[in-house]
Amino acid sequence: MNDDTLRGLVEERWTALEVEQTTGERRLRVSHLPVISDHGPLAVGVDHGGHRHLLVPVHSHRKIRPGLDGPVLQLRKRALEDEDTYQTYADLACLRDDLGDLFTELCVDVLEASKELPENPVKALYRVLDRWRALFLGQDAPLGSEQLAGLFGELTLLNRLLERDSSAHRLWRGPEGHCHDFSTSVTAVEVKASTATEGRRPQIHGLDQLEAPVGGDLCLVWFRLQRTTMNSSGTALVELVDRTLRLCDDEGALLELLAQAGYRPADADHYHSVRFVISEEQWYSVGPGFPGLTGRALTEAGVPVSVLDVKYTIDLSGETPAPMEPNHVSRVIDCLIQESV
Repeated sequence: MNDDTLRGLVEERWTALEVEQTTGERRLRVSHLPVISDHGPLAVGVDHGGHRHLLVPVHSHRKIRPGLDGPVLQLRKRALEDEDTYQTYADLACLRDDLGDLFTELCVDVLEASKELPENPVKALYRVLDRWRALFLGQDAPLGSEQLAGLFGELTLLNRLLERDSSAHRLWRGPEGHCHDFSTSVTAVEVKASTATEGRRPQIHGLDQLEAPVGGDLCLVWFRLQRTTMNSSGTALVELVDRTLRLCDDEGALLELLAQAGYRPADADHYHSVRFVISEEQWYSVGPGFPGLTGRALTEAGVPVSVLDVKYTIDLSGETPAPMEPNHVSRVIDCLIQESV
């Protein structure tokens, strides 16, 4: 069934439902569609006020993303029951009759996307909603070279975490303004990446970036990246982003984090030539003897902390501090995953 046929069917079902009468303000008139997911068929509906709905079946324990509550679209969890069945849905409603044509196009997109994800149609719903929302967001300037390297490093670590836990995007705190790129209440990791060919000299932002969580541990991971061409080895940034989205169990939350980090899928054309090889990776435990300036250390030394916007560079090029052993790195990864549950 192509888009035109599906569009015609959806409009036909809504028109027929609008003729019928509901038996109560909280009830929907519903018609199932020939788009089947693992939880049952998708459906359209019309409520007492004449508003059109798209119903995506979900498991009864599935949580529905909050935050979409009018004035144009409303998304909520709804359970519907008749004489024979009981089904829970992600219910997307259009509250503006004058935008009915646009709502139809959005719903057709959701139906087409659901065909590709029958095991998880609500993920398809989120994907379409986020793509449509991106159409109306103001576009920022493309990321610069240092920002691209930093994002590549953070996504490299994020993918390793997502391979262990599909909800590990919750550990990625840097885009939200947290002092550490990845953090639980007791374990944190700061990611630094550079395309410099010599030395290891990460730039530190603020007096709290090298402060471990209270009673916890902080690590710094250093990536040396080499920019490569389209036809050479390495990984393209857009490919890395696509892999991250595939591994994550909530694309919408991840897209929001990417947007906060300055990357939007709509800008992907700007980044098709961005490709990196990781030529060096070193992990460090940030503890006694590690170079750095922190607010906590200044306070303990009796120095008043009244300096803002501190930015400085540390040098990790020598033999000290010594990088962590691989088994220590593995334990850090294990702790992040275990503490996120």
